[in-house]
Amino acid sequence: MFKRKINVGKVVPMVGIVLLAVSCKVPAIVDHKPSTVVPETFDVPTDTATVANIPWNQFFTDPYLRDLIDTALKNNQELLITLQEIEIAKNEVHMKEGNILPTVGARIGADVDKVGRYTSQGAGDASTEIEPGREMPDPLQNYGAQLYAHWEVDIWRKLRNAKSAAVSRYLSTVEGKNFVLSNLIGEIANSYYELISLDSELDVVRQSIKLQQDALTVVKLQKEASRVTELAVQKFQAEVLKSQSLEFDILQQIKEAENKISFLIGGYPKHITREHTNLLNIGTSIVHAGMPSELLANRPDIKQAELELEASKLDVKVARAEFYPSFDLSAAVGLEAFKPSYLLKLPESLLYSLAGDLAGPLINRKAIQAEFANADARQLQAMYNYERTILNAYLETSNHLSKINNLEQGFDLKNREVEALTKSIAVSNDLFKSARADYLEVLMTQRDVLEAKLELIETKKQQLMTVTNVYRDLGGGWK
Repeated sequence: MFKRKINVGKVVPMVGIVLLAVSCKVPAIVDHKPSTVVPETFDVPTDTATVANIPWNQFFTDPYLRDLIDTALKNNQELLITLQEIEIAKNEVHMKEGNILPTVGARIGADVDKVGRYTSQGAGDASTEIEPGREMPDPLQNYGAQLYAHWEVDIWRKLRNAKSAAVSRYLSTVEGKNFVLSNLIGEIANSYYELISLDSELDVVRQSIKLQQDALTVVKLQKEASRVTELAVQKFQAEVLKSQSLEFDILQQIKEAENKISFLIGGYPKHITREHTNLLNIGTSIVHAGMPSELLANRPDIKQAELELEASKLDVKVARAEFYPSFDLSAAVGLEAFKPSYLLKLPESLLYSLAGDLAGPLINRKAIQAEFANADARQLQAMYNYERTILNAYLETSNHLSKINNLEQGFDLKNREVEALTKSIAVSNDLFKSARADYLEVLMTQRDVLEAKLELIETKKQQLMTVTNVYRDLGGGWK
């Protein structure tokens, strides 16, 4: 099993010729540089400060919402999966680091070897005397123990570049975790506002049902007095039934919203404790957008794409190094004998070996060329993805900042509409009782008020969600 050998690599003139021949066909590396120029403003009034620097537990003031976010940061499965991706990337770094260092191992073994007597080896063994008058045993046994080592000398920085690429990807997974964190916080906040808005819609619908039932009672009295027909009674009855059906639709939406939040915080469906207040009474935070250039430092997805680009550039260098010869050193030292009692007889049982190999591709290197071309193409992909991520971040932020301003104007107008329609209910009822208005006018007025109030709640919900989205778009939440 163990064979004594001494194979020491020597530098000969042919090595220089081989290296020259190989290097003449190595493709050059093209460093693709992405464009990181962003506009100076978001096309809306901005300032130098940014809310992205505010921690999430200070940006959100509702204690119930903060408890939900805190629970999600501990139990959300997507976040936990991302944390394991970080561990995988960290182990990849250790693996690449191990490839740079020499490998040392140990082995022990035994074997038996029976060769033909009338062969060159058999004849040689038969004529060999181990001791005076004692021939080589037949069959020949062999026992041994040795230490061995192998080291690929990283003369072209192939292994070190591979490790650096792994480090960049590890840091990229950390930024990926931060991006998941920021989105998770934003999604929980938006789901919470959705839930509160449904509570407010439910209150509005129930109030509307009460008004419609009162109107139905009046219409029935009018019918008994022969002032209206059965048609009016049935119209008001249908409107009450429609609102009651809407009430159950909202109750189902509340259940689904609670289940969604339960999923985000990593638990089974349960009642979500929340602030029992009118959504319209919740104030919106003032958003300081800062400068667009700050997105490059605050957005985790941008930093993640940047690190992926750095890793892809190192991959190109690793692929290029495959064109050059690799230099391997191997060594072994140990004891070997055909009888266990002879293992400690030195120096006869001593074995050692040292070998150096310089090997490189010369002919049919298409596989290496294809891998280099793929690495270069992946670098281009990473560059385009980096540019796209920056562009997407700017557009998202610009859209939501503009939406905040437009929703504020729309909310004021919608609020005035609700106030006017609410006053018209009493007016229409009085006119109907005095026979100066048709029952359809009363019916349509009540319907318009309900729709306007629901639209006002929807506008308010959109305001709260948009503020949360801007906070997330600017890179807030993960710090």
